[in-house]
Amino acid sequence: MSIKTPYVLFLGDAPDLLAGKVAVGIRQWRPEHCVGQIRLPGCKADCGLPDMTPAEAYQKGARTLVVGVANRGGVIAGNWISVLHDALECGLDIAAGLHNKVADIPELKAEADRLGRSIFDVRHPTKTFSVGKGSRRPGKRLLTVGTDCSCGKMFTTLAIEKEMRARGMDADFRATGQTGILIVGDGVSVDAVVSDFISGCIEDLTPDAADDHWDVIEGQGSLFHPSFAGVTTGLIHGAQPDALVLCHEPTRTHMRGVPDFALPGLEECMDLNLRTARLTNPDVRFVGVSMDTSRLGEDEALRLLEDTGTRLGLPAVDPVRIGVGPIVDTLG
Repeated sequence: MSIKTPYVLFLGDAPDLLAGKVAVGIRQWRPEHCVGQIRLPGCKADCGLPDMTPAEAYQKGARTLVVGVANRGGVIAGNWISVLHDALECGLDIAAGLHNKVADIPELKAEADRLGRSIFDVRHPTKTFSVGKGSRRPGKRLLTVGTDCSCGKMFTTLAIEKEMRARGMDADFRATGQTGILIVGDGVSVDAVVSDFISGCIEDLTPDAADDHWDVIEGQGSLFHPSFAGVTTGLIHGAQPDALVLCHEPTRTHMRGVPDFALPGLEECMDLNLRTARLTNPDVRFVGVSMDTSRLGEDEALRLLEDTGTRLGLPAVDPVRIGVGPIVDTLG
């Protein structure tokens, strides 16, 4: 899917900024694509953009209303419908990453069809994929992997792409989740792909490229997470990565959502990821560790990063505190 920019970000009646995390991510990583925000009465989230109506957003150049709310259950609230209707009426497409599909709401689907507008339910792939082949293909690929889910893989991948481009390197972020897709405007939500086709869809997302081109691929889940290891495995095989970056949140005591499972050690996690990735690329290597140290004090965080880097013989960074430059240095 390819979503038209610029965007107006719909925050609905989000009770806090965390509920508006999709919009926040887009605002942070693609500010040039954001012309404003739409908020309903009682909304407690604010991306720091001008508040406007759908019609005003269209006049300011917006071409897609993005539902930037990640509410419990991924549902489309009834009090959103009139705003989404107005967006279609005034010339905007709609994009959303919720479990519920906007296109399954009859009146919105009928309105979009009548007006020739597009509805992008980005969590639900519309393309048919082949099974993965594992054949070696030209180009270079970097993939983020994690000790757990939700430990900074998307943030790290976007930061690496930004740093590479700032250095004049040929690099593209490849989104594999709904928020990443809404940030860059295309990609595939790999967790919604039938398991037999996960590696094939990633091969399709990261095809043959020039020898000096890097696809910087957003990781998902963890090989150690009992809920999501299957998605991670297919993604690793399809990505055929030349470089891996390990993402980690050091204050967690167990896997997210499954308290009976402790986090793996970094060395243990790296070893399993390497053994898994060598199936489709025997030359794969780790090039760095990215940690979310936001829950640690400055001195403790810097000491942890230094000790980890020394122990593993790799750059260990927090992409917010330090940046990802030391990781990109290893890529040549």
